[in-house]
Parts: sequence; structure tokens; C-alpha cells
Amino acid sequence: MLIDTHAHLDHDPFDNDRQLVIERSLAAGVTEIVVVGTTLAGSQRAVKLASEQACLYATVGIHPNHAAEAAPADWEEICQLAAHPRCVALGETGLDRYWDDTPFAQQQDYFDRHIQLSQQTGLPLVIHTRESLAETLEMLTAARQRGPVSGVLHSYTGDYASALMAIELGLYISFAGMVTFKKNTALREVARQIPTERILVETDSPYLAPEPVRGKRNEPANTRYTAECLARERGTSLAEFAALTTENARRLFRLGVAKNR
Repeated sequence: MLIDTHAHLDHDPFDNDRQLVIERSLAAGVTEIVVVGTTLAGSQRAVKLASEQACLYATVGIHPNHAAEAAPADWEEICQLAAHPRCVALGETGLDRYWDDTPFAQQQDYFDRHIQLSQQTGLPLVIHTRESLAETLEMLTAARQRGPVSGVLHSYTGDYASALMAIELGLYISFAGMVTFKKNTALREVARQIPTERILVETDSPYLAPEPVRGKRNEPANTRYTAECLARERGTSLAEFAALTTENARRLFRLGVAKNR
């Protein structure tokens, strides 16, 4: 049994066969999926999907690359969506210096909004960081002075020192399909060292398909390929690795725990 902790099932590439994708996931042993919002509309779709199927959970938030598009009232609606019983996290939020879609100061503003909402509600953060890991950790370190920090660095590609800093702040580290790519030996070495209680797996589907389906549309069933790769690298069985990552995901997102907010 595996949990895909980061999938964009609300995105257009799944419009024609979304239910079949979910059924393939269940057949592959990926029994639960966290559907991650990146805009207000996407967050609303994620919550709707999670409300309709017990195997799905939702996150709500505004991605750094979409913050410039957000209407003034969007954030207030995200805050309201965060109270939905099927919402288990905030995000996808974070920072991105690779794309130039949103001024960096505006990205920081929205990231801090998500962090503050996380500290107010207890919902963990789903954090995107691309070419901005140092700035991301700097903001989280500053936020730690206000209160606890909880969440996950998703689709991690950084070094071990940064991962350890994130773990010490209170975060989990999640790996997607890139860790399976043949050239990414350094990333697999990082994954080998992540403490057992802080490692997660994801697809980031429909993006970042792992070997041996690289180049195709990704989907949650492919979580298994990444888990097999990481289990092999860490010298454990797939069953053992699946059990520990499932336990980690349940702990972080409090899956199955009733909300009393």
C-alpha cells in the first residue's frame, strides 16, 4: 500500500480519463492520493474531487508561479476552503526563481501568508522550491520564531545539508520521478540518507514521470516505480518502504483524523 502525496488530478490532462486513472492507481496498490491545488479554481476542484471519492484528499493554495494572477479576493477564499473536512494541507506554495511569472517579493508575500495560515490552523505546508532553496529555508527559519513549522518539501532535488536543515525545522522530504533518472546518482545518495520517519514519495503527476515510463504522462499508479527505486537504494523491501512512507504520510497529513475546526 502506497500513498501518492502530491498529484495534480485536477489538471486538464486528466479530464478525459480521470476515473480510469484513479482505478489504475488503486489496482497498483496506490490506495490514497493527495490532490494538490495551485490556484483558487484548482483548489476548488481538488476539494470537490476529494469530497466525491474516499481515496482522495485535497490541499488548497496558490502556487508561487500563479500568485501574480490571483485576484484580491482569492486568498480569502483559500482561507475558507482550508476549513473543508477533506483539506489536509496548504499549498502548493513556496518560491521559484526559475520562472519569471511572479515578482519574487510577491512570491514571498504569498508564501508567508500560507505559513501564517498553517501556524493558525495546524495544517501542514506543501512547499515548492525551484532555484530558491536557500531563500525558502530562510523564510521558514524566520517563521519558526513565531511558532511550529510543519510540512513537506515536495519533489526534492536539493542536497543533504539543506534537507537536514528542513527536517530540523519540522519538515518532511518527498521524492518524485527524478530520483529514478539514471543520471541522478547524487539525488539518490541524498534519498538514502533521509531519516526513516521523514521520507515521502509522490508523482507530481501529470509531470515528472519516473523510469521506465519517463516522457509519458505521469499518473499516481507510477508512485510504485519511485518507491521501488528508493527501497532498493535504501536496502529495504518495497513492502517495508511502502509501510513506512504510508505511516509518514498519515502522520504528516493526519489522514483519517476527523477535524474539529
